[in-house]
Amino acid sequence: MNFLQKIIEIKKKEIKRDIKKYSIKRLEKKFFFQRKCLSLKRKIKNDHIGIISEFKRKSPSKNFHNENIRLENLCKEYKEAGSIGISILTDKNFFLGSSKDLSKLRKYISLPLLRKDFIIDEYQIIHSKALGADAILLIAKILKKKQIKLLATLAKSLGLEVILELHSKTDISKISDEIDILGINNRDLSTLNVDIHNSNKFYSLIPKNFPIISESGISNINNIFFLKKLGFNGFLIGEKFLSSFNPGDSCKQFIKNVKKIKNLWIKIQ
Repeated sequence: MNFLQKIIEIKKKEIKRDIKKYSIKRLEKKFFFQRKCLSLKRKIKNDHIGIISEFKRKSPSKNFHNENIRLENLCKEYKEAGSIGISILTDKNFFLGSSKDLSKLRKYISLPLLRKDFIIDEYQIIHSKALGADAILLIAKILKKKQIKLLATLAKSLGLEVILELHSKTDISKISDEIDILGINNRDLSTLNVDIHNSNKFYSLIPKNFPIISESGISNINNIFFLKKLGFNGFLIGEKFLSSFNPGDSCKQFIKNVKKIKNLWIKIQ
């Protein structure tokens, strides 16, 4: 059993447990359930850089583990740095995340919040809405096309936007009209190996009627401009910032430097 299979087996057990604790009727009565979602898609379209910064306490793919990161403080710094949205990893077993992180942050941050988890069931969509999420992530590798359409349709009916994460060329056939944003992940979820050129390998093969973001392995400004030149609209970055001594400052300096080089490039042209 590989890493991804382990996660899914545990996730199925978690969902059964959560349904017993919090019924759908109870979730629908939550304060944030009636809230109008912010548009991450619009933010991506209107921003020249499109950095979505990620919050997580642990990464199983790298030697990164920090339980002491202050959620509110860091995410406020992400916003001040110029992030267009924040991705919150809510998986507990492998990333030390919590659904409470998202609902807690919702009170402090006016940016679009992406719930990043291994979503395989309709219950998780309803839960995401109740937590105050604006968007959810669906991973094509773990879902069939019919499941993606079903989950995305439910999400859209609740006002949530949907990112469909692609890992290989075989995932392209699973794209449906209900998707808002396409994401190409440079990390192989089975082996956890990262290859930034994964974004390059099949960018030309995917439909361009969606905003397209690149995820994982983006570690320097050259990566941004290489992918921007290909046509990418945004970038989801976590470990680049979180593995530094001061993640908030790392994010600030990174975005600042991207803007400087971008403005210089425009002048030269």
